[in-house]
Amino acid sequence: MIDQQAENTVFAGVDTHTDTHHAAVVDPLGRPVADQEFPTTTQGYRALLTWLITFGYVQAVGVECTGSYGAGLTAVLSAADLMVVEVNAPDRGTRHACGKSDPIDAYAAARAAASGRATAIPKSHAGTVEALRQLRVARASAIKARTQAINQLIGLRVTAPEPLRASLTGLTRKALVKCCLRLRPGADLRCPADAARYALRQLARRIRVLTEEIDEVTERLTMLTTSAGPELVALFGVGTETAGQLLVTAGDNPERLRSEAAFAALCGAAPVPASSGRTDRHRLSPGGDRQANRALHMIAVVRMRYCPRARAYVARRTQQGLTKKDIIRCLKRFIGREVYRALTRTHSSGTISTT
Repeated sequence: MIDQQAENTVFAGVDTHTDTHHAAVVDPLGRPVADQEFPTTTQGYRALLTWLITFGYVQAVGVECTGSYGAGLTAVLSAADLMVVEVNAPDRGTRHACGKSDPIDAYAAARAAASGRATAIPKSHAGTVEALRQLRVARASAIKARTQAINQLIGLRVTAPEPLRASLTGLTRKALVKCCLRLRPGADLRCPADAARYALRQLARRIRVLTEEIDEVTERLTMLTTSAGPELVALFGVGTETAGQLLVTAGDNPERLRSEAAFAALCGAAPVPASSGRTDRHRLSPGGDRQANRALHMIAVVRMRYCPRARAYVARRTQQGLTKKDIIRCLKRFIGREVYRALTRTHSSGTISTT
């Protein structure tokens, strides 16, 4: 009975794209069984699922880009109680040696799942944190657009005709925007002075609209972040901005992270050995989610300035000969441990909604 079940066990891999997904099936030894292409539609996802289970018991499915191109398929496979694991795209060396095609990448994903090399459980994308991520994308794009408009406004002030430039010189950015909103260009925009007034007013109006949009989204983000991670926001030095980023990094299912060490590695805060000869030291990790790493860095900087415990720790470690960079690395590792515990406690208490 066990031999028959083992004989019917297969592993699958999916190479994801915008319009199509290419799926492949291998046996437990990694030998090819079959591959096929499916459209990225609801019917296509169901057809892919039906096709997979015809080969026997699917022990695991390796999917590339589960947070983007493969998000829809990942949700369908997870709903069918199939184990889905995140597969990183092959590096350049592997592609140079083996070639590049959709079937090759799909088989590589299936072999990664079969060998156990791919073990990361993808985010569920089905709760408050996913809504938080989407709103953060909208806010980030609005901030970027406003920054661009402000830089253009300042640039036009520099090149404006002298009387207009003199009236706008020495103003703060906020005052400059207000002053440009009151400009009244003439009807004939062939005049450079009138064209400059018109352009400056249009940019100021754009900045005003974007500021209102940012304030509105920020208000909603604050409510979502507070409801999704109340224990996280309560930590010293953690604001709604840093908490929102750390929540998005962990996802709606932080239990997918095996330990606080795995979360630290995900945030790029895990120490990397950098010893040689008589030198025994560690360095900062260049990997992981860099936005989450930035969030931990900002929390560490705030604590080093305002938290008595952190200030005492910095003084003690400085006397031991550690550099400021090494001290921040240690603080980020400790903060990552605190954040992980807050995230898992919040999720276990049922605060994060999955509806």
